[in-house]
Amino acid sequence: MKDRLADWLPLVRPGDWLVMGAGLALCVFATVTLWRGGAPDKAVVRAGGEVFGEYGLSTPQRIEVPGPLGVSVIEIEPGRARVAVDPGPRQYCVRQGWLSQAGSVAICAPNQVSLSLSGQGGQYDSLNY
Repeated sequence: MKDRLADWLPLVRPGDWLVMGAGLALCVFATVTLWRGGAPDKAVVRAGGEVFGEYGLSTPQRIEVPGPLGVSVIEIEPGRARVAVDPGPRQYCVRQGWLSQAGSVAICAPNQVSLSLSGQGGQYDSLNY
């Protein structure tokens, strides 16, 4: 391996180093600027496919949302929200933890309840493409 690198290194010109450095700088810049979710403005709670309510993220709140299996509890704190309690069997939405970026979603499918954060710059994925 070391012999192969020694054979290859003299073939690299100063312009090649410049192009590789510029490409690396572009990748770092794109990662830092494009992979950030925006700050959320509000939490949108859905029950049975319809909007149950939209809540601001500035004051702490506790919201009880009825569903077919029972009541799901949504907790809101300044700048973040989570599903605290859900009667579903696997607790996937509870395990999501605190959502703090615009575009984040926690779905409690068995109880037909979902929590999503909306804001200026949401993350993009296959759900909202």
